[in-house]
Amino acid sequence: MLSLSRLSALNRFCDKSAFQPEAQLENRMSPDSLLNLPPEIQGPSAWYGPEMFTRRDWIEHLSETEIDEVERATKPLADARVDITAIHRDDFPLPMLGPRLQRILDETLNGRGFALIRCLPVERWTKLESAIAFFGIGAHIGAARPQNAKGHALGHVKDLGLSSSDPKARIYQTRERQTFHTDSCDVVSLLCLRPAKSGGLSSLVSSMTIFNEMRRRRPDLAKILFEPVETDRRGEMDEGQKPYFLIPVFNWRDGLLSTIYQRQYIESARRLPDVPPLTASQIEAMDMFDALANDPALNMHMEFRPGDIQLVHNHTILHDRTAFEDWPEPDRKRHLLRLWLAPANSRLLPPVFAERYGRITPGDRGGVALSGMKLTAPLDAE
Repeated sequence: MLSLSRLSALNRFCDKSAFQPEAQLENRMSPDSLLNLPPEIQGPSAWYGPEMFTRRDWIEHLSETEIDEVERATKPLADARVDITAIHRDDFPLPMLGPRLQRILDETLNGRGFALIRCLPVERWTKLESAIAFFGIGAHIGAARPQNAKGHALGHVKDLGLSSSDPKARIYQTRERQTFHTDSCDVVSLLCLRPAKSGGLSSLVSSMTIFNEMRRRRPDLAKILFEPVETDRRGEMDEGQKPYFLIPVFNWRDGLLSTIYQRQYIESARRLPDVPPLTASQIEAMDMFDALANDPALNMHMEFRPGDIQLVHNHTILHDRTAFEDWPEPDRKRHLLRLWLAPANSRLLPPVFAERYGRITPGDRGGVALSGMKLTAPLDAE
């Protein structure tokens, strides 16, 4: 949940009068404040929500033929009760859908940064069939990465009755609003099994657009976000690792801007003995970042239907989920499956990402990879 002070800051920054025209900014900012900042991000990754939402070209409708193809690939694996984590793309043949998935992935990595694939017939599938189908489709996109210290390659986004105030809880285990953030992987994918009774909307915003707006309006604050900041690992670390990682929010390499951000975990890291308090400048920079992310002129919301698959490129997109009210019946509760994926054709990342991603080799990076970990794919939330 957002604190009152944070809400006040967001309201202040979201007030359009607080954003001054460039001519006025010139009176406040030295031209030198733009030095050493990357140029504005051009191209399809820097989009604005209202315009993007009206386009709807980000929705990919599966044909009956493609759905039949998925079911034919799923059935023998389900009958054999295979180890889901061992499924590779060759085990899950998709002669028609496979090439289409590559085109969707290219748009995700190099274009707008996200896609919504609509929709698989999960209502007629068993839980095992849904998991295999989702994992098999994911294998055509990238290698599955562990999402927590338990080695879950197949994650479950479901309210477990926990609270974000618990330093070991993850926000996806609650029904609270998540706030805009990135996950620790190249591409995060969600499959909706069941939506909530109300709420639980998926929200997206381009971090490229946020950077552009900060660069135009407050380049001094944008520059602060290129400085390393501690982010809480929430107790998930190897022996010898610090309980936090130290990576800037904005990172530049070879003409590409990559973002990594989770405000709640940046703030919760302050509980650790060797982590200093945030400076006033850091707080102001992140307040502006959050205000832009929450501005309806920048972000967009979508409603998941059963069988929808969402792909999000974490390096250029922040995602969020609104708070939700769930159904009282256990078999109707909101439930999403999740994959953290490492495509082999992902962008190069700055070396500092190895502190969180373990390594920066495309196709073999990201997740919570701990020593001796064995990947698992539980069929329900644990």
